[in-house]
Amino acid sequence: MLFFDSCKQAIEACLDTKTFAAARLYHDEKTMGIHIHDCYEIYYSISGGKQFLIDNRVYQFAPGDIFFINQYESHYLSEVDQLTHERIVLPVHPEYLKRFSTAQTDLSYCFTCRNASSGHRVTLCAEERNRFLYYVHRLSEEKDFGQDILDQAVFLEMITFLTRIFRLRCAQESGGIPKDTPGRTGSHHARIDEILSYVNQHLSEELSIPVLAAHFYLSSSYLCKIFKDETGTTINRYITAKRIAYAKALLAEGHPVTETSSLCGFGDYSNFLKTFTRIVGISPKKYASCAQ
Repeated sequence: MLFFDSCKQAIEACLDTKTFAAARLYHDEKTMGIHIHDCYEIYYSISGGKQFLIDNRVYQFAPGDIFFINQYESHYLSEVDQLTHERIVLPVHPEYLKRFSTAQTDLSYCFTCRNASSGHRVTLCAEERNRFLYYVHRLSEEKDFGQDILDQAVFLEMITFLTRIFRLRCAQESGGIPKDTPGRTGSHHARIDEILSYVNQHLSEELSIPVLAAHFYLSSSYLCKIFKDETGTTINRYITAKRIAYAKALLAEGHPVTETSSLCGFGDYSNFLKTFTRIVGISPKKYASCAQ
């Protein structure tokens, strides 16, 4: 598979193929502002020395740190110095992991579940680093017959390896068992799936926390708690991210900005302009002109 030298290109390839992509990045790539992707992201720091802001939580990079970012979590790499910052980024499409997950093995666990102590980060020991890089190096850029299937096999082995590490760290730090271990209740997970599905199908309607709580016969506080526990983000942040993703698709199809604002459920047009520009980095009008 092709290794990109731009995070943006890797993300576009991931979304286009609905599988996964890879990028090797260095200090010479321009750092993006706070942003949200429509895919999961594995972020491995080779050199360390930077700060990472994920959903308002600040992490200091160290060599061997690996971060798991959910598709609707905002994140930002800060320029705290001018040192070379070498890293490997692997965008992963959520549907791709869902396709290969089973009742016993949830391959999206490290993206959707959060440990109160480590959060998004796992620091790999020397042996784990070597094994992770071994998998990365096996992702070949050759285009021989069957190489795409071999790359897929390597990636699935890699994500299974990383998920095992993440689950083990969570269990060690909490002194318990990760949430999706067989034998524990799956009621919260099933309810969150229902909530996510409802939100995705009603983006143009009012989706306030009281409205959702009433629809699912839950208290607002309990709804917020189980959503954050299961997804690692807040309901409002998720809804905003999905509405912006929908807005990008509508604008690319040629819908006017004002119409897009309404179709995406933004009751206030000025709020739509402000939110879109903050998350995407450019105004809706400029995005539309570039996307068409």
